[in-house]
Amino acid sequence: MVFNSDLTKTGVVMSPGYPNPYSPRTHCTYDFQGRGKERVQVVFQDLNLHHTSNGDNGCEGVDSLVAYVDIDRKKEKIYSFCGEKPSRPIMSNGPRLSLEFNGITSSRHSSGFKAVYSFTENFGITTGRQEAEYPCAFVYNSNETRNGTFMSPNYPGLYPRNTECHYFFNGQPTERVHLHFHFFDVEGVMPCEAVSASDFVEFSNYMSRDRKYSRYCGQQKEFDVKSDRKFFRVTFKSNDRYDGTGFNASYVFVDEEGNYTTKPPTSQASTLKGATVLVLLFMSPLLFGRVSL
Repeated sequence: MVFNSDLTKTGVVMSPGYPNPYSPRTHCTYDFQGRGKERVQVVFQDLNLHHTSNGDNGCEGVDSLVAYVDIDRKKEKIYSFCGEKPSRPIMSNGPRLSLEFNGITSSRHSSGFKAVYSFTENFGITTGRQEAEYPCAFVYNSNETRNGTFMSPNYPGLYPRNTECHYFFNGQPTERVHLHFHFFDVEGVMPCEAVSASDFVEFSNYMSRDRKYSRYCGQQKEFDVKSDRKFFRVTFKSNDRYDGTGFNASYVFVDEEGNYTTKPPTSQASTLKGATVLVLLFMSPLLFGRVSL
């Protein structure tokens, strides 16, 4: 079956006869063909494939659904589904995606699968305002909303390969943005450079790279990042080798000038004022007469 974005942007794909059991020796291919910046996202609603518990060979030799994408003009497998495991969303690295369903055995208890597909240009990112000048960029302005969330493409599913996304935070002149990463799983090893073929997340107070911040990759516990300026950039970049779940984070714009006014005064004028009050207290008996005991 072929699904073309020129005909429809979203729809349902399912195994033959769903929700009835599929027949043994069933083989089906589902090709999704988008255009331009479109990515194919598949969100599963049901997955129930016949699976034996003999050994732990993953999805090899059993009823399965396998997802493929094109990398360097070659068909590369990105994920295999089998059994009854809950399935996270998947997303292509470009405008094309292919699913291959192999119903080798089947049984009267195996209903197959059902999923919703969509050709999307927002990479599954539903917050911020998408910037059309970039393939994947989202803008967060404090004059529109002072706090919210942002996440990696296709979160909580695996992020797509060969993908670069920017998140631009714009505050007022006295504002800074504070980020908190609740979940972080980006394939790679520190220091997350090209020599280790690492995917990474990068932070900067400028459009160019900021040496103040080290890159982040691997599995990290919760952590915070703060900007030094009213503008802040977060960049996510994946290569063509491996993938991970990505990240889920929240942001809040903070008025730093307002925070400074709450600090105790430390200027010389304030110190002098305090000394004057102290002298007046000691001089008060001389000014107002003796105190009777």
